[in-house]
Parts: sequence; structure tokens; C-alpha cells
Amino acid sequence: MQRVGIIGGSGFIGSYVTRTFLNHGFEVKVSATDISKEEKYKHLMELPHADQLHISELNVENKAALQDFVHDCDIVIHGGTPFILDVQDPQTQLFDPTVKGTKNFLEVVNATRGIQKVIFIASVASYNTNFPMPADGKTPLDIIDENTEKFIGAESHPYGQAKFLANKTVEKFIEQNPNLPFEISSVSPVMVCGKALSNREDSTSGGMQFLFKNKIAPNPFVQMMYDTDIAFAIVDVANVAEAIYKLAVTKGLHGKNYLLSSETYSVSDMSLMLNQQEPKNQGTIIYSNVLVKKDLGIGFIPAKQTLQNYSTP
Repeated sequence: MQRVGIIGGSGFIGSYVTRTFLNHGFEVKVSATDISKEEKYKHLMELPHADQLHISELNVENKAALQDFVHDCDIVIHGGTPFILDVQDPQTQLFDPTVKGTKNFLEVVNATRGIQKVIFIASVASYNTNFPMPADGKTPLDIIDENTEKFIGAESHPYGQAKFLANKTVEKFIEQNPNLPFEISSVSPVMVCGKALSNREDSTSGGMQFLFKNKIAPNPFVQMMYDTDIAFAIVDVANVAEAIYKLAVTKGLHGKNYLLSSETYSVSDMSLMLNQQEPKNQGTIIYSNVLVKKDLGIGFIPAKQTLQNYSTP
């Protein structure tokens, strides 16, 4: 039985990833920043095959703890970077755990024998830190794919900048280490939507869906989204987990970073679909999913189905 270590495996995306690997017969290790807070991961203990699940405490900025976590893993998935929109201190809240954490992680896995595959859960921000708005010089209808020049903007949200810089750290590491004994691949999902596997209320993705469903604007940033009827590219959380699993068990994809996206819809149409209504406009594919469909055979769930599923019992 192969063992996979999933850093961030109890979060919104991570829970789906954990469930997917358990369903495919893997022994799964999941990290928790504080193992005493059982409410953060108790939903995982109720999954099928949870007898093959192990919860380990881990601070991603602690190299010794990272080494202990990954030392017996065949596959390691890193999805443990913070997703914070209301940022008070970008350096300590985002840049240190995201960028420095990535550097620490790469140093540790490079010194660990037996690892076969490393997967990073990156972000659409690794291609465009302005998301959901277009990159400077682009229109909202310009298609973005894996060959599009990557964009980082000085005015972009610190979360996007941190994810962009973390991805650059991975690319530089791959370039500087041409003879690695393991493969590194990444996925870059757009706005991840769907129903959470837990009852936790601290998911930013779940929180945004709740706000859009109920047309709530807790701050000027969200109000701006309503005022401009901004468009979001959407991907189902189940598709993200599927892509991560297939990427982890498929050889020959070293260095690839796949965009994961279904259709793009305006906030007003998202609100309609979250309330079980029909959108007024047709969705469009702005962030291309052609390459990941070709390489991994992913069939993307329509955004309408994803958003309507959020509110079903």
C-alpha cells in the first residue's frame, strides 16, 4: 500500500483530496497545525476507509517537523498555504508561510529518500495575480492558457503575489536541480466552488459562495465585485481533487503546472445559480482547460451544477 502525505489535507480542497486517495486504496497522512483542535479534522475520521488515515501535527515553517512528516511518504501533496483576503500583516500572514514555507519544503523533500512524486496545489494567481480581473494589457475575454506570459502586479492582492512567488520558487528549484529522483507537478485552480465536506465555517471559498448567494458585502472589496459585476472563472472542488490524484499517479509530467477551470460567469449570474435559478448569460471558458483534459482526461463539471450543488441538502 502506497502512502501519501497531504499538507493541508483537512481544508476545503484538501478534504476532497484526502477522500479521493482513501477511495483509491492509499494510506493517507494529513497534517494539522494544532492536533488538539479536533474540530478541524474530525470530518475526515468519518470518511470511508478512515482506518487508513493518520493525522499528524505540522508547522510548515518547521523543517524538522516537515522532515518527520514526509520521511515515509511515496507521494507528497503541498496544499497547506494560507488563503487570507482580509490581511493585516502580509509578510507574516502570507509571504513567510507561502514563499518561505515552499523553500523549506523543497529543501526537505530534496533530502528525503523514497519520495516519487510531489504535487503543489498552486493557484490561478501563479498565472495572473490580478484574478478575477484580467492581467494588465488583457481584456476580460482574452484566453489564458499555460503558454500565456505570467503576470504579477504591484497592486495585486498580497495572497496572489505570494502564490505567484511561491510558484516561481518551484520553477527555479526545478531548473536548478535537473536530476531529481522524483517528479514535481502543480495544479492552478481558478475560483474553487462546491459544497464542503466539513461543517467548518472558516473556508474562504465557502464564505465567498455564501456572500454571493445572499448578496452580502462585508467590506468595500466585495462591494466592488457587485458594483462592477465582476466575472469569476469557476472550478468544482471535486475536479480539483480528481486532477491532483491523476497527476500524482501519472508519470512523465515533471515540471507541468496545469490550469483547472470550467466556465466563467459574472457575480450576478453566480448569485442566480447559487439560488437554484438560471443564469442570464452563457458561461465562457477564459482560463483554458485544454491541456489538462488532454494529459489527464479530466471532464469538468459545469459551473451551474457546481454552484447549485452548494445549496442542496
